[in-house]
This record gives sequence, C-alpha cells and structure tokens, in this order.
Amino acid sequence: MRPANTPGEPPSRKNREAGLWTRCLIGETLSYVVIVLPVCRRELEAFPQNVRGDLADAVARLDAGLMLSMPLSRPMPSIGRGVHELRLKDRSGIYRVVYALIRRDVVYVFHAFKKTTQRTPQRHVELARQRLKEVMR
Repeated sequence: MRPANTPGEPPSRKNREAGLWTRCLIGETLSYVVIVLPVCRRELEAFPQNVRGDLADAVARLDAGLMLSMPLSRPMPSIGRGVHELRLKDRSGIYRVVYALIRRDVVYVFHAFKKTTQRTPQRHVELARQRLKEVMR
C-alpha cells in the first residue's frame, strides 16, 4: 500500500472510500501523512474518550515531525523495522497503539488494543505483523 496522496492534496476517491486517508499536515519544512487502517479505526473507537484524546496529542506530535520516546512510545523490533507502540494509560486500563514510520513522510497506524497482561500477548504481535505486511504491499 502506498500513501493515499502527496501531502496537501485531497484524497483520491478510491482512497477516500477505502478509508485510507486520514489527515495531512503541511508544515513550513516538513509534511507528514498519517494513515489509519479502517480496521484499526474501529479498534480505536472502542477506547475511552480521554485515551483517544491522549492519542490525538501523540499523533499531533508525530504530525509535527517529532520523534516520540519512553514512556510514551517504545520501539517494537519484534514486529518490524520502524515499528513503535504508543503506551497510553487510563483508570480503566492500559492501551497500546502500534504504528510504523516506514518512510520519512508517512506514519501508518495499524493496530490498537487494551493490554490485559504484563507482556504483549503473542496474538497481538502476530496480528500487528500481518497488518504491517499489508501496509508494505
């Protein structure tokens, strides 16, 4: 899968209908496209409102070209190169959002889940790998 459009262009009809284009931010020196897979968007809608607010702040930082680090973001080399997880907390639990910086100007958000154990369950790791492969096509 390639980016929906070049930064600043409206989404093509095909990509808009597929739900692949989410947001495009153009800065003075950097421009980023954040692409949220439709299945991940549904997972994110199940998150509590304040967790989604924290996620929006983190994505805005990525949009601005900032690199996130611990404790907010952690690399996930077990899933793939350039893959990270956002670590979000709420009274109702701990949430993870897996994203990849595959190219310098594109951020793919492709898996989200509520964490229920100390370690990331293997089924979530495998699902994230599968979705990463889909993104790389």
